Amino acid sequence: MAGLLSALFVFIAPVAAESPVPPTSIPDSTPLGVSRERIARIDEALSAQLAKKLWPGSVTLIARGGEIVHFSAHGALDGKGDRPMQKDSIFRIFSMTKPIVSVATMMLVERGALKLDDAIEIYLPELKTLKAFNGGAEPAALQRSVTVQDLLRHSSGLTYSFAGARAKDIADAYAQNDIETFSQDLSPDEVLKRIAAIPLAFQPGTTFEYGVSTDILGILLERVTGKRLDVLIGEMVLSPLKMSDTGFTVPEAKKARLADAFDSDPMKARLWRWARVENDPAARMRLGGAGMVSTAEDYFKFAQMLLNGGELNGMRLLSAKTVEYMLADHIVGMAGTPAAISGPGYRFGLGFAVRTQLGMAVTPGSVGDANWSGIGGTAFTIDPKEKIVGVIMVQAPTNRVHARNLFKNLIYSTVVK
Repeated sequence: MAGLLSALFVFIAPVAAESPVPPTSIPDSTPLGVSRERIARIDEALSAQLAKKLWPGSVTLIARGGEIVHFSAHGALDGKGDRPMQKDSIFRIFSMTKPIVSVATMMLVERGALKLDDAIEIYLPELKTLKAFNGGAEPAALQRSVTVQDLLRHSSGLTYSFAGARAKDIADAYAQNDIETFSQDLSPDEVLKRIAAIPLAFQPGTTFEYGVSTDILGILLERVTGKRLDVLIGEMVLSPLKMSDTGFTVPEAKKARLADAFDSDPMKARLWRWARVENDPAARMRLGGAGMVSTAEDYFKFAQMLLNGGELNGMRLLSAKTVEYMLADHIVGMAGTPAAISGPGYRFGLGFAVRTQLGMAVTPGSVGDANWSGIGGTAFTIDPKEKIVGVIMVQAPTNRVHARNLFKNLIYSTVVK
């Protein structure tokens, strides 16, 4: 499963979808600095991906200066190819859940409900006994507590069972205990009990290590507020932004809009078991790091709020200074990088990869642009300098890196001023 975080090849699906659905028309007008002709090329490029059978269908959206300049649906809703993709199709967004939970966390910080330097055992006493590997054969006492900030920036020492190549024994323990709840509907309390018995991969605050930090953060938010995570996120983020098709489950009335990957994608079966979004077991932990679904337009609202400095359509979720702080590099001086997900040239803020180098990256952008993606194929980017938001929704786990990098190239190809 180490391949879950690095794209080693481009998967060609042997199951063919029906002919691509004609793309929706581009807007009649576009803001200054964006080429209408180049926007039209996006539809051509994405249709070419369908012809190669890289994914069943896609929904893509680009905005500049707060105005949507491209919004198209292509191809089919699933591998059967008998239902066209629609602009309001719903996608499993996996790790694009993390930025949403991170925003809710910072909203609570702004309200004084918690602080970033709080030790997590204040809220999660089950984790008081955590130990960490420190280069030796045996785990040692923590040199300092894991903090809320560590959970936000993935410097807690927590990992994933499929990402722990540098700590194989820990990764194996995660898998044996089903820490990510791949197979079992574990409660938050049970997850904490199991994770408390497994050493951290590193001393807190020393290394960026992508993992279940945001899932544990979700449990912490539940303890702080006394509300289940899905209810909390709905009240704090989704309702104010009118993200009506975003949540941790897909209601029965909306299941016909749920997009799917090719059955032949070798990563699909396990990932779809992980993101069990079609039912709502009351006892199961809500996955703050991987559990949500959304649409392109809904996620655009969230991303545009961030680009606007915390506000959208008169609804302010965060202060401009808090957003600026979240989009700074929070892993300065630490080992590890998010390059396996974001590509080179990026560091990590509070819930997002943040670009610190213009030339090292494999796609165009700006210093200060931020992004994150989902292992199912979805991705978003915001560029404060160019006032750009981009969202791509596909369901293609094996081809996800190809999809996100292709789309980012297409976004910046439209900018002429």
